[in-house]
Order: sequence, then C-alpha cells, then structure tokens
Amino acid sequence: MKKTHDYDDAFKTLKTKHKRLFISVINEAFGKNYPLNAKVELLPSESYIFTGTEGSKDISNEEHENDMLLRIESDVYLIECQSYDDDSMALRMAEYSFLAARDTAVWDQGHADFRMPEFIVIYLKTTPNTPRRTSIFYHFPNGDVVEHSAENVFLNEITKEEIIEKKLFAYIPFYIIRYERELTSEKDYEKAIKDLEYLRDEVVRLRETDQLSDNEINDIIQCSNIVIRHMTDGNEIEEEVTSVMGGHVFELSSERIIRETKEKMQPRIDELEAMVADKDAEITRLKETIEELSSTKKK
Repeated sequence: MKKTHDYDDAFKTLKTKHKRLFISVINEAFGKNYPLNAKVELLPSESYIFTGTEGSKDISNEEHENDMLLRIESDVYLIECQSYDDDSMALRMAEYSFLAARDTAVWDQGHADFRMPEFIVIYLKTTPNTPRRTSIFYHFPNGDVVEHSAENVFLNEITKEEIIEKKLFAYIPFYIIRYERELTSEKDYEKAIKDLEYLRDEVVRLRETDQLSDNEINDIIQCSNIVIRHMTDGNEIEEEVTSVMGGHVFELSSERIIRETKEKMQPRIDELEAMVADKDAEITRLKETIEELSSTKKK
C-alpha cells in the first residue's frame, strides 16, 4: 500500500498561495462583508515576544503552531482545520488565541491590552461526538467569567451548491471527504463522481467569469486530487476519480496571451513563411543557373 499526503498538504497549499480564498470563509462564519479583493495578511503560525529595538525572543515550539492566523483590515482571525475529534481543542484554541493576542498586545507601566482573535474550527469529518461549539470560559479571582466561543463548521453539512453560491472555494478540495467510505471500499461511489463533475463544471464557469484565477483553479484541482489519493490510497478507482477534476487542463494567463497573440498573428506568419519559401526557391534556381553557366564556360 502506497503512502499518500495528508489533508494538511492541501490546506497548507491554499493558505500560503491563495489566502484570498479564505475571505469568504470568514464572511460566512462571522457574518462579515469583506470585499473579496481585501488585503489579507498571513501572520506567522509561531509566536514571538517583541522586545523593542533589540529584537525578539522566540518562546514558541511546534506545539504552539496553529493552522492559520490571518489579518483582514485590522481584524485578526484564527482558523483551525480538523480531520478528527480532539478533546483538547478548546484548550488548544485558548493557547493559540493567547499567543496571537500577545503578539499584538500593547503594554506600558504595568498595563497591558490584549485583543483576542475571532476563531473557528473547521471539521472536515465528524462523529456523533463532535461538538457543535468550541467554548472557552475564563474564570478570574474576582468572580468574573468571560466566554470566548464559536460555532464549529461541519464541512459535511455544506452542500456543493452552497460552496459555489457563497464563494467558499477553499472548501472545494475537501468536499469529497464526505464520500470517504465509498471511495475506500470502491463501492457505490457514483454520487461522488457526479458531485465532482458538478464542482469541475462550476470551476470552469468561474474561470470564464474571472471569479477564480488560473493559478487558483489549478491548485484547487491539485489539492482535490491530493485529498482523493489520500482516501483511495492507490486502489482500483483512484485513477478514475482523480481524472474527473484532473482531466481538465487549464492554461495559465500567460499561456493564453501567447496562444491568442499567435492566433492573431498566424495569417501574417503564414504569409512570411510563404515569402521565405519563395525566396528559398528563387535562390535555389539562381544557384542552379550559376552552376550551369560555370559548367558551360569550362567547356
């Protein structure tokens, strides 16, 4: 049995190369209305304490690395992508949130202001025990209790139509996970194929209306097939399923410009090639004439 990439590879590709796609995810999760061309800044997953002009001190380790920390305008959001239930999720989000808030904290003379980020946990797969909310309750010595919580996102409850209508394009590669059992067992996977065909056709339409760039589309397709290969793991239907999304080749903008320019110039190119061919024929005839004259002169 071959080894395959995990879902993390697909998520990391999208977050590092196409962070714009997560604007709609934030808009949907928090009722925001950021424009899809808003500036998005991907913040470091590891945290640092800044010590003025003398530099910074790294006090983090791998356990402190979250999935995605980003800033849209002046707001910071923490996105955690989970493929399994984790009893420690609330604790992890509390730690990640504090580390994120610490890096933007303002302090002076014994006073510090912390701005905790909004967060969401996206579950790619769920079980009956997967919680609907991730809730953190901070209890203080004076009796105050502050709740920091968010509704979890269950990807298997989001339809393919909603993904397109709400522009949740970052979810496309992970949509197929809901058919993991069918793809693993190689049985009754026809609906999975139909859903992939729907998403593929919509991606083509989105490209034609400039809602997705060529690079975004190509990486969405690549990430979709990474996820599929992770589930099929080299079984008999892997090639059939991956060909649905991967069978359509999208040319990059630069390639399209070259092709369209060449098509416009083709009549002139054909004309020049014909002229060159005529000149070559003329040169050949002149050479033959010279050779004949030279041969006659010698005689």
